[in-house]
Amino acid sequence: MRAVFKNVLIGSVMLGSLLMATAWPQSDSGALDRVLKQMDDAARNFRSTQANVVWDEYDAVIRETETQTGKIYFRRQGSEIQMAVEFDKPDLKYVIYSGGKVQVYQPKIDQVSLYDPGKNRGDVESFLVLGFGGAGHDLSKSYEVKFLGTENINGVAAEKLELTPISVSLRNNIARILLWIDPAKGISLQQQFFEPGGNYRLAKYSDIQMNQNLPESAFKLKTTKKTRFISPQG
Repeated sequence: MRAVFKNVLIGSVMLGSLLMATAWPQSDSGALDRVLKQMDDAARNFRSTQANVVWDEYDAVIRETETQTGKIYFRRQGSEIQMAVEFDKPDLKYVIYSGGKVQVYQPKIDQVSLYDPGKNRGDVESFLVLGFGGAGHDLSKSYEVKFLGTENINGVAAEKLELTPISVSLRNNIARILLWIDPAKGISLQQQFFEPGGNYRLAKYSDIQMNQNLPESAFKLKTTKKTRFISPQG
């Protein structure tokens, strides 16, 4: 189970200097409802999103951060939100979430790892679509949600939310999540996932393009005839 969450997050679903938040009261339910409504509106009109992404993964034990960069894609296919990531640094890596399954392809070793969340599919999807096609008020089905004020992210006064998982299985892997929402677009500019042990992943998005036609090739793995397929457990 832990491997499923980690591989979704490293491909999927994290530092520059953090700027001080403005003094919005955390108990301001009106402000929270406003942000969630913005996300609801964006979800109703959502077809696709593509962006550049920088993922910082911090290991609390060795106190080191690994950074991956690439492009990320989200699209609505029927009732499903699909995700694809193409990492180009430090090594090529492709991650696709579709049909309830996660595929991670590492060309360097020519291997595809297949993950099936099974009964935990709802948990996986609940954070996969955070800020990209998921309705704001639906967050309360999976998380306790708090409004933390506004923070400047790349010149945008982003609305900052804190999510605490309700599900025990999800909380065992992700202690809490921070979202920075663009109020004009109702989508994530930045996400941070904290594990119980102190590790975290910070995802920063830029050059965000919405509701454009995405290349079909982005959602297909570029494997070879010799590619090895495995299904890790855990």
